[in-house]
Amino acid sequence: MHFRNITVLSLASLFGIGYSPYFSGTLSCILALSIFLLIESNTVFFSLTIASVVLAFAISGVAEKILKEKDSKKIVIDDFSGMLVTFLFIPRTPAFIISGFFLFRMLDMIKIPPADKLEEFPGSRGVVGDDLVAALYANLILQTVRLLLKLNF
Repeated sequence: MHFRNITVLSLASLFGIGYSPYFSGTLSCILALSIFLLIESNTVFFSLTIASVVLAFAISGVAEKILKEKDSKKIVIDDFSGMLVTFLFIPRTPAFIISGFFLFRMLDMIKIPPADKLEEFPGSRGVVGDDLVAALYANLILQTVRLLLKLNF
């Protein structure tokens, strides 16, 4: 296998997490959550999230071609990036962290429109697009709860 392919698959699988026989997507989300908890700076976390999303779009379609499998379970950088987006500008409290984790995983599984349609797109748009929609929905819900708590409802 060429060095380029090894590099793409290493990144797309988050250095092997995608090859786990059990819950590879959830494991990648746990890694993203750990990074969220470790990086205290919103600016640094935002920058890392953007870089992750760009990288996910750049390599997911290539990884699909190498693996010869549409939206392979071995490709988990999309779940990882989605979890990072979920936690953008979210309070670091146990309630928000736990809610955010399960909210993203649930929304990613049930594919609320337009995520269901995006998943059908070829290449990276299909692999990453549905996860980003789920992440944006999860973040929007968490931001709404955050706002309502500030208004003391």
